[in-house]
Amino acid sequence: MNHMKRGAESMLRSAPLLRQPTRYASGGKVTDASSSGKTVKGTQPTVSASTSTAPQVTQNAVNDDKIKSGRIPLDVPLPGLQNPSFFTTERGSYDTYVTKLDTGLRVASQPRPGRYCTIGVAVKSGARYEKPFVKGVSHVIEKLGFLTSDGYPDKTSIVKEMEQYGAICDSQSTRDTTVYAISLQISGLPKMMKLLGDAVLRPRLTDEELAGARQSILYEIEDLQLRPEKEAVIMEMIHEAAWNNNTLGYARFCRPEGIESITRQEILKFMKTNYTPDRIVVSAVGVDHSELVDLSKEYFNFDNATWNVEGVKGVDPDESTATYVGGDVRLHQDFTQFNAGPLPVPKLTHMALGLESISHMDKLFIPACVLNIMMGGGGSFSAGGPGKGMYSRLYTNVLNNKHWVYNATAYNNSYADSGMFCIYASAPPEYMKSLTETLIVEFHRMAEPVEPQEFDRAKRQLQSMLLMNLESRPVLFEDIGRQVLAHGHYKEPSEYMKLIDRVTPDDIKELALRMLKSRPSIAALGMVDRLPKYSDIITAGQDGDILKIKPPKHFFRR
Repeated sequence: MNHMKRGAESMLRSAPLLRQPTRYASGGKVTDASSSGKTVKGTQPTVSASTSTAPQVTQNAVNDDKIKSGRIPLDVPLPGLQNPSFFTTERGSYDTYVTKLDTGLRVASQPRPGRYCTIGVAVKSGARYEKPFVKGVSHVIEKLGFLTSDGYPDKTSIVKEMEQYGAICDSQSTRDTTVYAISLQISGLPKMMKLLGDAVLRPRLTDEELAGARQSILYEIEDLQLRPEKEAVIMEMIHEAAWNNNTLGYARFCRPEGIESITRQEILKFMKTNYTPDRIVVSAVGVDHSELVDLSKEYFNFDNATWNVEGVKGVDPDESTATYVGGDVRLHQDFTQFNAGPLPVPKLTHMALGLESISHMDKLFIPACVLNIMMGGGGSFSAGGPGKGMYSRLYTNVLNNKHWVYNATAYNNSYADSGMFCIYASAPPEYMKSLTETLIVEFHRMAEPVEPQEFDRAKRQLQSMLLMNLESRPVLFEDIGRQVLAHGHYKEPSEYMKLIDRVTPDDIKELALRMLKSRPSIAALGMVDRLPKYSDIITAGQDGDILKIKPPKHFFRR
């Protein structure tokens, strides 16, 4: 192959007729590198204001030998092209503006240069507010986002409107917030604000749309069960264990057996109760704030909301305080279907061990975020490659030293009135006792002195992750909406940077000791026979003495 390549190069060098002269476009004329910059017949040289004032680079300024060789180094300007001219501008103000309308609706925005913007709504609504309703109604509402409404009688009209401005839309529901979002060209702001207002306040909720939402939910639940990855399922289970049958313990996903009970009337009743002006924030990134305020007044008229027009009666919103109780949820499940094929997935049991943490209103919230980065973790295989969290404790102490651990990841879940810090892990069933002991040891190590290098690395990593994520326009939009919804104002990233710098090792120790006093929460999925008893875990967790955990009967100790 190399001989053929060298032969082709030799032929080209010996046949100059095969080589076409290099041409450059310059100021409205075409020049030939081999003809000393002569104007090609049929073209007229033109001179613009920019080219007449900018210094010109001619072929005489370039080494003749380099040009004749046909190879121009990267540090030499191309002949016949003008030098680039640049303009400078000072960065404008990126302050976040918040306006409260007479109705109680809050409007928040932050300017950002560019042709595109993101607009949307954050609603204080979600699974934790479903106490007086059929559980799972928030999940159904998520699937009904951006369907037909009074102003858009069919899906085709919605798609055509969005295509004009390159828009995309999405709606998502979590335990405490429901978010509607649209990203679009700025020129389409008025029409997309109309679409947003209709989606939030004036949905039609036809029988066909309800049937489609139910089918989509059933598919999503089935997909969760068939996936080898079980983080989402385990996180649902440990929330149920931590907040047993109250607020944050309600399932985020609609259960299949109750999906038919969620009727159109039930949905409108839930929206009447929770979709009120004082529980909604309209937020945007990349738009003029005064225009956003005017459009919000026009299209967020709650008097013509579907539930008000139809006279639906609501109830008082559930403002119950989340009460952490701790508990144990185990589900025996056979994962044999994942072990078929030439490359079978290892037969694993998945578990999570959690302790009561703090809310995002607590003074130790920032230290909890630092601790989460410090614990880190991940899977035994990282698609991000080496260096992605490899210095975190769960990597160095667990994944790198215990070959049988397939995943160990720390999660800090903070809400308005409670929180939970947990570690998700997976291993073969015969190692579940050893895995439980390992997690208990790591929880107790959090209260031990921290190495300065490890501590500083965690803080720098948290700061870089914060700034990197906020470079994304949709992420910034949601951050603004959630902060204004929770606090009534927006805290700039620079303030969080300072708060992270102020975190001390004593803060980490105080937080860890506070968590270790709480009752543990356990969630397990798979072959759970060899998982220690909950009572044994409580006893061992009180002082970190893992020897107090008794091995399950009839099984050898791992």
